[in-house]
Amino acid sequence: MVSNHKIWRLLPLSLMVVLLASCEKFLEEEPKNSTYNEVFWDDARAGNNAIAGNYALMRNALMDGFSGVGNRYYMYGDMTANMYIGVHSDGYGHNEIGNGNYTSNYMVQSYGNWTLFYKSITMSNIILKEMPLVPEDVLLLEQDNPEAFRQKIMGQAYFLRAFTYFMLTKVWGDVPLVTEAYDDPINAPQLPRSPRADVLKQIEDDCHKAAALLDWGYTNSSERAVIANKGSVYALLAHMYLWRATTSDLSSNQREMRDVFSADTTILTLLTEGGYSQADTANYHNIFIGRSSEGIFELNMSENTLEGTDGHIGMKFLNNNYIPTYGADAAFFVKPGYLTSHFYELKAEWQWVWHADIAQWVWEEVLVNALDTKDIRFRSNFEDYSAERPVCVKYSNVIFRNPGQELEPHLSNNMTLFRLSDILLLQAEIALYQGNMPRAIEVINGFREHYGASETSLLTADMSEEKIMTEYILERGKELYLEGHLFFDLVRTRKCFDYVPWLTDTRFKQGGFFWPVDPRLFSENRYLVQTEYWRGKI
Repeated sequence: MVSNHKIWRLLPLSLMVVLLASCEKFLEEEPKNSTYNEVFWDDARAGNNAIAGNYALMRNALMDGFSGVGNRYYMYGDMTANMYIGVHSDGYGHNEIGNGNYTSNYMVQSYGNWTLFYKSITMSNIILKEMPLVPEDVLLLEQDNPEAFRQKIMGQAYFLRAFTYFMLTKVWGDVPLVTEAYDDPINAPQLPRSPRADVLKQIEDDCHKAAALLDWGYTNSSERAVIANKGSVYALLAHMYLWRATTSDLSSNQREMRDVFSADTTILTLLTEGGYSQADTANYHNIFIGRSSEGIFELNMSENTLEGTDGHIGMKFLNNNYIPTYGADAAFFVKPGYLTSHFYELKAEWQWVWHADIAQWVWEEVLVNALDTKDIRFRSNFEDYSAERPVCVKYSNVIFRNPGQELEPHLSNNMTLFRLSDILLLQAEIALYQGNMPRAIEVINGFREHYGASETSLLTADMSEEKIMTEYILERGKELYLEGHLFFDLVRTRKCFDYVPWLTDTRFKQGGFFWPVDPRLFSENRYLVQTEYWRGKI
């Protein structure tokens, strides 16, 4: 396995970009053409082809991985918490992720390997180096406004690099920081892991550069959500500020209020300028097909361009009701405890109650927790909820490439990375950090009312800050189930101590929620060291 800085051994010069001979597919994971560097950048289509390759490499990093591993974006963000996803049948031992045990060879050599992320970063670095040098007369062959085109390509490259580094630092903490495209990458300098504070500063700087180059809105409707714009950048910045505000010092529960303030103002600008709106609840399920009114940044996985996937985590939750060749029980299932703890309402029931003051049992009406089946998110996303292994159908837009025999099923659901409801909910977290309890309650109750949840689930003004934070985490869990955010939400708010049994206070302070690094990466980079918590354990 190569080191992160000799990534070009896996990405040779002749395949420097994932070329798209056709614009029909927005993402292409295999090159349809190849060329030499000096020839490639003299092509008027070079910028579009290169940035399309950049998106494809990011999709590969988030979805595919090594050794048959897939869906690493969801493994890191959802499976890790062990309260959302159950494993029924699986040959890879994914249940160990939910136990905080990453020491098996399979786990550390697949999910602990960051090489695919650095491929995406390498592509961003190449674009940022080469795109300014493409002559204007070359671009004029394809573009009416060469400078605007150049800025749009570079702005996306800055954003994709920032997003990739944000994923890296959330998963591993300190990571090597590479911002140059080396002319001789095989002999490029080996670099140590940079402190995560430096990585977050680089993300912030890249976002500011991207925002200066990109516009709000989209050039045409086909770009909606799947092409990064200024809104995508602001969503990333908001998340980055809150992550930095709460994880810079793992030994303390204090927040860096300057970053909290920056997150607040960033979100306000996004909401004012972005032009996004929450989807009509009647069309709720279309959010996860993609390009809805609240989509801010998504990776295209539409079968309209033959880019659906048979490896999406959503397929692991589906059974033969959706795909005839599957079994009656899906590989993954929704943990029943997640449903009962998140979707609840208070119902009146008659019970015998012991009254010590009169020393007798009394038949009376009491309030008890029950499943809130009124919530549109519950009704739309889950089936067989009373069974031992409930089914998640959030991603169930199955398209058969052989429809006559219902064979070759592919999901045609975009990979949602940022959307409006996620950003709106962050306002409640910011309000809690600012001590504004009424505002936090307003945001949370607004979501419950929007989705038709039971009135008995609404928060009241007499609730404590701790109770409101708990309800906030439950609301994030309802809204963003299987969207890759939930474990990081628990870390950021410190509610992980309530919901993730393996993440003790001691392990947290040692950075024990970060992943170990695949030891094979050390063989060609003598400056790499293992993640602190995992030293001596791998």
